[in-house]
Amino acid sequence: MTAPPGTGTGTGTGTPPPLAGGATGPAALRPLLDTVLDALETGTRDRGGPLPAGGPEAQAARVRAALGDVLPAHGTGDHEALRTLVHTLAAGAADPADPLCAAHLHCPPLAVAAAADLAASALNPSLDSWDQAPAASAVEALLTQALAAEFYDTPHADALVTTGGTEANQLALLLARERHGPALTVLHGANAHHSIPRAAWLLGLRPATELPTPAGVLDPARLAEELAATPGPTLVTATAGTTDAGLIDPLHRIADLCDRYGADLHIDAAYGGLLALTPRHRDKLAGLDRARSLTIDLHKLGWQPVAAGLLAVPDRALLAPLAHQADYLNATDDTEAGLPDLLGRSLRTTRRPDALKIATTLRSLGRDGLARLIDRTCELAHDLAGLLDAHPGFELHSTPTITTVLFRPTHADDDQLATLRRTLLHEGRAVLGRTRADGRLWLKATLLNPHTTAGDMNTLIALLEGSTHR
Repeated sequence: MTAPPGTGTGTGTGTPPPLAGGATGPAALRPLLDTVLDALETGTRDRGGPLPAGGPEAQAARVRAALGDVLPAHGTGDHEALRTLVHTLAAGAADPADPLCAAHLHCPPLAVAAAADLAASALNPSLDSWDQAPAASAVEALLTQALAAEFYDTPHADALVTTGGTEANQLALLLARERHGPALTVLHGANAHHSIPRAAWLLGLRPATELPTPAGVLDPARLAEELAATPGPTLVTATAGTTDAGLIDPLHRIADLCDRYGADLHIDAAYGGLLALTPRHRDKLAGLDRARSLTIDLHKLGWQPVAAGLLAVPDRALLAPLAHQADYLNATDDTEAGLPDLLGRSLRTTRRPDALKIATTLRSLGRDGLARLIDRTCELAHDLAGLLDAHPGFELHSTPTITTVLFRPTHADDDQLATLRRTLLHEGRAVLGRTRADGRLWLKATLLNPHTTAGDMNTLIALLEGSTHR
């Protein structure tokens, strides 16, 4: 029996609600998807900008009013629940697809990737054992080997799928600890992602040593001094695409020093790693392949829904310390009989097939299509930098390396700049980041939306100019 529109099924004591998978799953999903898409459209229209106006308290009040009783005594049905929650989410989103939402390394996902992610959610494979994910585990294996081969020209390059740069960096430090023991010293620049020193803490290592980066990147001379003074095993972590400014450490020179002093090298290329796919920009990553491990994020310059991270290594043998055995997931006789052992592919047990959306995107766009998107966003950053540099009301920090532009109003002090940014957030007019460089506070625009136009950039500048003069 078909439920009346808007009521859903299974809200009483009768037939259970429909499932997303199985033979009837697609038929059950189709009308629900119409409701979801309509709610996304109306919510986005009601928001009317890059984020909701009013600030945290006003937004929390809107959500409370829309949801009411989070666990009602009686259900409202599938369609009403979806209309309410999805509309509320869209109306209250900081939407990275809006050109004026450019604060963070948070990309607008491609439609094809989001559509593939729906299939992953509907089928719900879990990559902790082959019998839960026969096809998904094969897709992941092919994808990780193919992407690792983009960074390492070695016979057995491989990669692990992670939730992002934080997990990948933690895995890199874990593998280094397992190679060298708990006496490992971790060296990183002040420009490094916070997950590096945090991972050292989580893994019970001695506190990581932070080296100053007065020019925004690791100074080889300062690194050489520290390596010469550091006894015992050492892991140097370099960055290819800093979070604050998108800068790239001098990778070849750092790798040379690691070779000289017998240190391991990990490169956090979460932001900049995919520049390797475009002939126009891959030279910026010279030396990347000399790292013992690499962090890559495809939910930055790969336009994937969160999460889509990788830890790549030149030889899959380096991943051996992650091996783990549990009879209910990878019994020894099953493995010997040829069932793939997936537990050594992650520290997580249950995990989604995030490889599916990535593989779908790569197949859809191809190498040239993805390269065009990367080139396009890099061009946009240079265009915005040029507009700001030519404007008497703004000071540009430096020419962008990837897609991050640092700038500030000429006549604003740090307190005024911080207030300006919060005002724009509170009014729902623009989402810009902030960072400190050269002893001063700067606004940060991270351009990851390939649909941004020159008109959008002029709108942002006019908005900032008008707000500065209020």
